[in-house]
Amino acid sequence: MSDALKHECGIALIRLKKPLEYYKEKYGTAFYGVNKMYLMMEKQHNRGQDGAGFASIKLDMEPGQRYISRVRSNKQLPIQDVFAQINDRINSALKADPSLNDDVKRLKAEVPYIGEVLLGHVRYGTFGVNSVESVHPFLRQNSWMHRNLLVAGNFNMTNVSQLFQDLVNIGQHPKAEADTVTVMEKIGHFLDKQVEKLYKEAKKEGLSKIEASSVIADRLNIAKILRKSAKKWDGGYAMVGMLGHGDAFVLRDPAGIRPAYYYENDEVVVVASERPVIQTVFNVAFEDVVELEPGKAIIVKKSGETKIQQILAPLEKKACSFERIYFSRGSDQEIYKERKKLGRLLFPQIMKSIGNDIENSVFSFIPNTAEVSYYGMVKEGELFLNEQKERLLLQKENQTPEKIKEIIGKRLRTEKIAIKDAKLRTFITDDDSRDDLVAHIYDITYGSVRPTDNLVIIDDSIVRGTTLQKSILTMMDRLNPKKIVVVSSAPQIRYPDCYGIDMANLEGLVAFRAMLALLKDDNKYHLIKETYDKCIAQVGLPDTEVQNFVKDLYGLYTDDEISKKIAKLLSSEGLNAEVEIIYQTVENLHKACPKHLGDWYFTGDYPTPGGHRVVNRAFINFFEGNKERAY
Repeated sequence: MSDALKHECGIALIRLKKPLEYYKEKYGTAFYGVNKMYLMMEKQHNRGQDGAGFASIKLDMEPGQRYISRVRSNKQLPIQDVFAQINDRINSALKADPSLNDDVKRLKAEVPYIGEVLLGHVRYGTFGVNSVESVHPFLRQNSWMHRNLLVAGNFNMTNVSQLFQDLVNIGQHPKAEADTVTVMEKIGHFLDKQVEKLYKEAKKEGLSKIEASSVIADRLNIAKILRKSAKKWDGGYAMVGMLGHGDAFVLRDPAGIRPAYYYENDEVVVVASERPVIQTVFNVAFEDVVELEPGKAIIVKKSGETKIQQILAPLEKKACSFERIYFSRGSDQEIYKERKKLGRLLFPQIMKSIGNDIENSVFSFIPNTAEVSYYGMVKEGELFLNEQKERLLLQKENQTPEKIKEIIGKRLRTEKIAIKDAKLRTFITDDDSRDDLVAHIYDITYGSVRPTDNLVIIDDSIVRGTTLQKSILTMMDRLNPKKIVVVSSAPQIRYPDCYGIDMANLEGLVAFRAMLALLKDDNKYHLIKETYDKCIAQVGLPDTEVQNFVKDLYGLYTDDEISKKIAKLLSSEGLNAEVEIIYQTVENLHKACPKHLGDWYFTGDYPTPGGHRVVNRAFINFFEGNKERAY
């Protein structure tokens, strides 16, 4: 993706089902869980590099012994910093008393971070100050063990204001109007209520206060707490929680917007945002890692008993397609095939653009994340070329040894055109200076393109178009091609995302700017004010009654008309080559990713009612020149 987008978060949960002595004996270390968590977080660093957090819970600790450990970082390399802090503490303890390493019971009691329940989190901050206080997991402390709550997640709620007010209405005083705070406090509220109820029941049974504590932990109904807590949540989420005594859970949103996968055997229960993370770290097969279904939670009790329970009624599944196009690692078996198919399905449009002139066309990709789609595009090109060869070889005039050799030797011209210089940073804030630096972030391979060539470059997606305009097109033009064809494996991004991706403002999207330009060209810009009035009229309505009126504006133009206008907007003065931009169709996106039909950023069809309110608010903000976020 030439325009950098930030995804919300990655989650990891490990529950060790055996005593730590078991892992020490079998794997040679009592730090088995900590080591595995480090690997799981590193394997998900693509999901968040602004911050990282780790927490652990030790089971069955005596009063006065520390049983919760947490460390967070917002340093430049946050995962490494988190585990450097952990290692420093562990190594200091072992250096002071080397005998600890041979006594797992003492090791667990005296050294922090070693525990049976472990939570890891990597974060991209979508907005706000990236302070360490914003880094997950969040901790709600209490002197009652089972009232301690740690929460982390990959989520964004569209109705934070409502959730905040609900907390105020029940007498709470939340410290911030943020979804992280409101979610944790909501769970905490119903946790407190259930604990109080169970305590009264235990007293009626004649149990002492000390006896009641362990009974409460056993009887806590996590599913019930989650059902009450999540009843009004509107958003996409994979929510992780741990209670101080050792219960743990992961809850997925009813539309399955945000991903979650799990694996269980007799030693561990593991949950992560991506399937291959679990496969690689625990060396298990694709089939062994299971997707957590929408609206369900995986709940692991302190006893180790694990259940999958339906918490919320599932909606139509709208799993985020951007996960497949870009965010999740392409090492997933299904994602790899899907990305290749995205490239293959684009080839007919490419052929139309280059007039079927394979001989005078060079195919490449930018950036590296588009490489798998590129393989699919090339594969389809080779199939086309093979069919062409077959037709030529069947013609009598082509059956001489020289002609046969010439036909067989035809190849798709593929080149590594651009290489990103990862060391360059746009550290100058002055716009003109920064633009000049951006233009040199990529190095190009000179001599790989002829003046008679079409240069076909595939990208994952084109969001804002800034890097394409200020860097890539100018750079490609230096190779002197006849035509530059930029191919997006994703459809046109037309609407803001409110479920975790950093796309909040309409005017930042190049497809929206192109639509505005077309309205001006056609003397229809008055429709902007009419749409604004319609959006204003819906302010205050229940989310279920809100409509997306921005769709009507896009509906005035075909996809091709908007694509042509985007190409014109992004073609800076001085470019010699003709520029054409090709986008994936929504129909072909669904063919390539049939299990992940979440397409609201392309179609405006939001999977939750709050999405329509968000897009209207984004339009109101655009019209009023308000730079605030729409959610």
